[in-house]
Amino acid sequence: MAEMMTTDVRALLDREPFDAATIADMREVLGRDPSRYRTLRDAVSALADREKGNPSPNALLRLGIGEILLGRFSAGLDHLSLVVNNGLAHFFRGIGYENLQRWRSAADAFEAAAKAGYEPKESAAHRAGAIRRTGDEQEARKILKELKSLEGMSAEYHHQRGGLLLAEGEVAAAAGEFEKALSIDRDHTGSLFELAYVNDLFGNDETAIEYYKRCIQRPPVPLAALINLGVLCEDEMRFREAETYYRRVLAYDPNHPRARLFFKDCRASRDMFYDEEAERGFDRLRQLLEIPVTDFELSVRSRNCLRKMNIRTLGDLTRTTELALLSSKNFGETSLSEIKDMMSSKGVRLGMALEAGERAAEMRVEPVDELSQEEKAMLAKPIGDLNLSVRARKCMTKLGIQTFGDLLSYTGDQLLECKNFGVTSLNEVREKLTVFNLKLRNE
Repeated sequence: MAEMMTTDVRALLDREPFDAATIADMREVLGRDPSRYRTLRDAVSALADREKGNPSPNALLRLGIGEILLGRFSAGLDHLSLVVNNGLAHFFRGIGYENLQRWRSAADAFEAAAKAGYEPKESAAHRAGAIRRTGDEQEARKILKELKSLEGMSAEYHHQRGGLLLAEGEVAAAAGEFEKALSIDRDHTGSLFELAYVNDLFGNDETAIEYYKRCIQRPPVPLAALINLGVLCEDEMRFREAETYYRRVLAYDPNHPRARLFFKDCRASRDMFYDEEAERGFDRLRQLLEIPVTDFELSVRSRNCLRKMNIRTLGDLTRTTELALLSSKNFGETSLSEIKDMMSSKGVRLGMALEAGERAAEMRVEPVDELSQEEKAMLAKPIGDLNLSVRARKCMTKLGIQTFGDLLSYTGDQLLECKNFGVTSLNEVREKLTVFNLKLRNE
């Protein structure tokens, strides 16, 4: 009989050997039960106390990876940097550097992991992503070309291909690669984040939120995903929920500047617009969507099909279409009707989480006459060239601002009328425009 995986993260942290399989089990346990994070923090602290003074390389490896899984990336790197000639340590150093956006250091760490024999191709795929983030897309493309044998087999490979396409502006093709990655690994954090980002960019807020929520279910949790979730929830006036995401960031990094600023703004907004009935309604819906499908009286055939499709909760069903269910082997109209009736009784339906919210009406820009070709080219630049923060970018999307010319047709006061766009965001926009020697209207 196969050995059952323990759910005790203390035992996992002490397990021999402490390898990739053990870490995968830890991630699974933490993803299923977030309360285990506290246990892991206690276990890491206890191990540090036991090894105080002269920790062994084995202890440093466990401490470093434990800190990385807890989102304390700098502390994790401090431990792992002392572990030499260990591919697993190099790989997780790369993960730590990635989350701190230290791309060159991440690329070097992944290269060291490959040379040490730790998953050479997967490490190379991660390295391609880090190199792309340094701006060297040509070198990243070259690395991925050499990894073509991973096509259809590696989620990371397809994720990095999608990242290159997204950098080139091929959004639809990039999304296709991210979907391929998720078909291989349903919990691939990077692809979940990028699909959330793409939907966020195009105003599909609810879909973006669902992807971001899936993204933060497995450690290490990207702090950017928590920040973006907070901003999206604020846009929906779900201030209490947004506040919890900012609190999580501050728990990982108490001095995180954006989290501190957004948390303060969120508290102020909540005090102004708090709707107790709406908050209670959201809590009821959230609890409903978290109910496992095994809790419902479904036929054996339906249960088996849902299990094969990795549909675990009622919320997963709201992210699934009728066509997707019917494409599953042995799943027919009878099972479909059974599930639809069950969901209807709960006030939800298939695919409801995939439906994009209505976008704000676009404001047309008055034509500009008698401009030079250079000036016209400048005004035609995409707004993405400003590299705005999520909060500022959300305002641009809501107002239908796609180019520099669109933005310059607004005054500062008009931008401030956009929900959740404050003075901080306005100053950011002004600073970004200054780089191009541009100003908002009437300034």
